[in-house]
Amino acid sequence: AMPFLQCLKEKKSPVPLRRSIFQKHTPPIQQNYQALLETCLKNKCLFTDDNFPAHISSIGTGALLKKLPQNLQWKRPHALHRSPVFYAANRKQLDLCQGLVENCWFLAALEALTFHQDILAAVVPQNQSFERKYAGIFHFRFWHFGEWVDVVVDDRLPVNEAGELVFVSSVYKNVFWGALLEKAYAKLYGSYEDLQIGQVSEALVDFTGGVNIRIQLAAAPPDLWDILTRATYTRSLMGCQTHLGVSFPSVSLPCIQATKVLKNGLVAGHAYTVTGIRKVTCQYGPENLVRLRNPWGKIEWKGDWSDSSYKWELLSPKEKILLRKKKEDGEFWMSLRDFKIHFVDLTICKLTPDLMSQEDGKKWMYSLKSGRWVKGSTAGGSLGFFNGTFWMNPQYWLNVLPVEDSKKSLGSCNVVISLMQKHSSKHRNRAPHLFIGFSFYKYQESNRKLPPAFFTQHQPVNKHQVFLDEREVTHDFHLEPGVYVIVPSTLEPQQESEFILRVFSRKHLMIFFFFFNILKEIVDRYEGKIWEDFFTKCFEQVSNPEINAVQLQRILNNISWRNFQSFRLSFSLDACQSILALLDLNASGTLSIQEFRVLWKRLLFYLEVFQKRDTRRSGKLDLVELHAAVQETGISLSSEVCNLMAIRYGDPDSKISFESFVCFMLRVEIMGEAFRNLTQDGKGIYLRESE
Repeated sequence: AMPFLQCLKEKKSPVPLRRSIFQKHTPPIQQNYQALLETCLKNKCLFTDDNFPAHISSIGTGALLKKLPQNLQWKRPHALHRSPVFYAANRKQLDLCQGLVENCWFLAALEALTFHQDILAAVVPQNQSFERKYAGIFHFRFWHFGEWVDVVVDDRLPVNEAGELVFVSSVYKNVFWGALLEKAYAKLYGSYEDLQIGQVSEALVDFTGGVNIRIQLAAAPPDLWDILTRATYTRSLMGCQTHLGVSFPSVSLPCIQATKVLKNGLVAGHAYTVTGIRKVTCQYGPENLVRLRNPWGKIEWKGDWSDSSYKWELLSPKEKILLRKKKEDGEFWMSLRDFKIHFVDLTICKLTPDLMSQEDGKKWMYSLKSGRWVKGSTAGGSLGFFNGTFWMNPQYWLNVLPVEDSKKSLGSCNVVISLMQKHSSKHRNRAPHLFIGFSFYKYQESNRKLPPAFFTQHQPVNKHQVFLDEREVTHDFHLEPGVYVIVPSTLEPQQESEFILRVFSRKHLMIFFFFFNILKEIVDRYEGKIWEDFFTKCFEQVSNPEINAVQLQRILNNISWRNFQSFRLSFSLDACQSILALLDLNASGTLSIQEFRVLWKRLLFYLEVFQKRDTRRSGKLDLVELHAAVQETGISLSSEVCNLMAIRYGDPDSKISFESFVCFMLRVEIMGEAFRNLTQDGKGIYLRESE
């Protein structure tokens, strides 16, 4: 067993902790944002945060200090711009630039977050501004070791003599939410310097409380494209990182001094965001493409399917116009084949863990237990050390129950187990991560802890335990219903730390010794029951599901539209043909699953806007309501264009039904996207005849 453990370690083992008293994780300081805001408004003063002062101590004590400009100052946004804005809701891209802190991992995760505005709004509360109720105080929310915490900061930001932000800034110099969010994250973890080293996977969990799946791309599963497809269209956030350079390591490494730009345009040892996927139809056949973004907002891939690649000429003019962007904005396409070659790993953060299985259940059970490894008591180490103390580790009894409504499970259940260690230091990078993992046993009894002899007589279900010196270790299993015992441990005995253990499954019970944990039920509200109901009926029976206009009409008219009971929605065949013509990029006359999922997300969004602006519940929008609805979507249209669209899509009274509103908005969005991809200066475009 020892040689096997040795080969797993691969990195230098951390020094065992030598403390006589167990040191607990330092929780973040709790401050009441609303109370502090009201106090400042009442006293007519601006908030100053003594817990994270405008002082060099908040920046750090190490190498980052050497990069700082001379005469560093701390200034509020009103001193930096005449009209500062907290958040620009109409910006579809992140538009943030990395500063002196080498935290590309943080920005890559943040970029992924911006594709889900509702999740972003949970992290970045939108009702904050530099005008209404401004008192120099802002707050952000992060998932921190099992609970959501509110982090309060003042708006004093470090700048150089020219008044330029030295850390994260926005392309639009009057937008400050990114800089303030970075400050809150730095406060949560001790200092700006504590953000120097990190992994995309950590930030994704901190932003969502989700569960991570990590795929080593050198040994990617054969169904990687299917996994990417499900991840893209089922509310997942994705990040990845490149190789360090000359050597191609088999494990992911943090973004440290990622400054080497390779000849192919990629940055070595750098984190990127996966922003989309698309199967395109070339002259030689289909090609799977992955869209990525460099969080620097510049420096792009130069190979096949890059902005200047000849490969774009192999596509239809329509597909090329809508997908290709000739801009140095850090975003680019590459083939799935090149993606697997040039990137080390892919991290997918899912809000519910149904990603890796075909069992797309609506509801998952979620159990969370906190525990600790204490020297001389519960710090037993792993089995591989043969020191007879493994049985001392904490044990968690898990009863995996069969799911009655699961047609696909065929007797096995998908179970995801996540083990996360808590650092005892206030500063996230001051204490190295321990090597952690867990063993998993099948067991028949439920009334007592497993005795020491059990572990010498039985093999764990996961026969090859992997111990990693990372914050979180996650594995998914396909298990027969029954009773199991989870034993989390450090690799070496007598190493102390707190931890949290999370278990996700369709149905289970979990206890620590004799004490039952309160079960929580996760409902993936971001997917919606509507989608699950008809997706199964309409697509899963077909090997390569595609739907034509008639099938699209049947699907849309058979949906039980939620919260829309004042009248019945119906789509004509003409409207469905118009929708299909707009979204069918490869001119096949049908919609793929990918294209339909894009449509479905837009339909739900349009429905929400339509209902909000249809104040009379008539099922139609007049011109005034149409103007308001278009503004609600974040699109700016002139009155003349809106009037013309009302004539084109409206009834004789220029009133717009939901069906017409959908066709109208899809056309506006797609034309806008085409313009942005073709324009060189943002003012106009030159079209060839085919385009």
